[in-house]
Amino acid sequence: MENKVTIRKGEIDDLPAILCLIKELADYEKAPNEVSVTIAEMQHHGFGAHAIFEFFVAIEDEKIIGLALYYYKYSTWKGRCLFLEDIIVTESKRGLGIGKLLFNEVGKVAQKQGVRRMEWQVLDWNEQAIKFYKKMPVYLDSEWINCKLTNKEMDEIFGS
Repeated sequence: MENKVTIRKGEIDDLPAILCLIKELADYEKAPNEVSVTIAEMQHHGFGAHAIFEFFVAIEDEKIIGLALYYYKYSTWKGRCLFLEDIIVTESKRGLGIGKLLFNEVGKVAQKQGVRRMEWQVLDWNEQAIKFYKKMPVYLDSEWINCKLTNKEMDEIFGS
């Protein structure tokens, strides 16, 4: 890393930059029209009375260049777990160790909180990310199938 990168806990004023990183990730994952979350929603869900996610940012030259967003979930078998939703590093800064710095910060939170498991997902075609995770003693689970329902599908099944 040419300049010093710092990692800090995310703040409400970071949300516009975070949304830009999320949109950059959506472009990378070939789904640019899938981002529907708004800054107002992120303010409510990340900083409201019942906040459901937290995040770290990577900063270089006073600019946010990376993000690690996580939340807690509950496993019927294991109890409290931490789910790492995304690590995003802006494209021009990938491969410089910033993702590892973000990953480590989330891992420290998981340890401090005493969760029984830290988990995340990676797209099967994202070779760069898979290579990153394989450098660590990580279990890549190919047994589970992800299931999702969109708002439209929920309306069809459960009624509106």
